[in-house]
Amino acid sequence: QVQLAESGGGLVQIGGSLRLSCAASGGVFSSYVMAWFRQAPGKEREFVGVISWSSASTDYADSVKGRFTIARDNAESTVYLQLASVNPEDTAVYYCAARRAWDARRRSPTSYDLWGQGTQVTVSS
Repeated sequence: QVQLAESGGGLVQIGGSLRLSCAASGGVFSSYVMAWFRQAPGKEREFVGVISWSSASTDYADSVKGRFTIARDNAESTVYLQLASVNPEDTAVYYCAARRAWDARRRSPTSYDLWGQGTQVTVSS
């Protein structure tokens, strides 16, 4: 069973950049589709982006498309989320998640059964 641990969160200014990391251990990382979700206070957890096993395919929420980039390094068992041109609406706890399949449910948080503990991103002026 793979375990996930996010890092890299913090305080970033409007328009700035930040890179989040999610390190996996205890499983075959390359056999998992990896995703990022976020949850702001008082809101439901929402999809941010997802990457397939070999990085051949990615998918992003409209709210982050063109600003955020997801990438993975299977040799390092790590998935990344590069945030750029951030705005206050990007403030949230960011979670990485893993599942086996790439299918129509890849954007649904309920379809993921492996989660990290989350890392806080706060965008300030």
